[in-house]
Amino acid sequence: MPELDLSASSVDLTRVICDIPSVSGDEKTLADAIFAAISPLPHLDVYRDGDTIVARTQRERSQRVAIAGHLDTVPINANLPTRDIEVDGAPYLWGRGTVDMKAGTAVQLKLAAELTDPRVDITWLWYDNEEVDSERNGLTRLARTRPDLFAADFAILGEPSNGQVEGGCNGTMRAVVRTHGVRAHAARAWMGENAIHRAAPVLARLAEYRPREIAVDGLVYREGLNAVRISGGVAGNVIPDLCEVEVNFRFAPSRSIADAEAHMRRVFEGFEVDIVDAAAGARPGLDAPIAREFLAAVGAEARPKYGWTDVARFAALGVPAVNYGPGDPLLAHHDEERVSYAQIEDVERSLRAWLSIP
Repeated sequence: MPELDLSASSVDLTRVICDIPSVSGDEKTLADAIFAAISPLPHLDVYRDGDTIVARTQRERSQRVAIAGHLDTVPINANLPTRDIEVDGAPYLWGRGTVDMKAGTAVQLKLAAELTDPRVDITWLWYDNEEVDSERNGLTRLARTRPDLFAADFAILGEPSNGQVEGGCNGTMRAVVRTHGVRAHAARAWMGENAIHRAAPVLARLAEYRPREIAVDGLVYREGLNAVRISGGVAGNVIPDLCEVEVNFRFAPSRSIADAEAHMRRVFEGFEVDIVDAAAGARPGLDAPIAREFLAAVGAEARPKYGWTDVARFAALGVPAVNYGPGDPLLAHHDEERVSYAQIEDVERSLRAWLSIP
């Protein structure tokens, strides 16, 4: 099992944990290494559920902050092991997971080890299966088995945000829009009805759709409605009787799941629509005093989070939550995924200053 030296710099720690492959569903080696490094620390109470690890200080402070980071990555595509590169003369660490989100996780691990007497109590959460279906997510599982571990006055998720604070997140919904036809031999197509051809109006509605920008608690969220997959066909000489268009709707956190579903059904009125997955968004959460204090302390400008993140899980429990971590989110999942040394160090410095006793 690889060993983690939590006294190493946050950049070096990022390199080490990135070089432990942990594609969703294969986080055990990294989880084992984190558990072995964190468990001996006397100032932390450590709990493990599968490949999700929770470590808590118990200083009886008046406030508690939850700080979370996921261990998994999307599949590797010839971008491990990591390597050092320069971009415009500045040092960067290149490789899968550097942005999403092992740089943020590395910062958290280092601070968890070194902040033995923080000014607030801290719950550190490192969890598995963030990049896949919600039901497999380590926080989903933990919410069922130990909901008490989510208790906090404020939560920070280390998702890449370019070192800025991104409040809340959009919701997300996936639906399958189906068209039906009648099978026939392709040489006698007039005997059938082509389900793929019948999907043309579905695609036309998507092409003509104009997403809205919606202000929520001072931040402007951009929505999106897009086809992400299309399937149909039986054989090269058969008129297909079924076509399915999978559609993803990213909706502002002012909409509920029910509102989002109603909107989807209006857009695709006249077609069979099957909702297959949905997760509510999270309002920015920046009106809480502790959130405003955090924003001022790190000197960051609040921005909206367009993607869905696990801040929504905390928001659903009444815990205001933000995204704050190193890495450009535009490079998340990219084959040229890379993060600057400076941004890792800046996020560590800002979090350390805010969490430390003055």
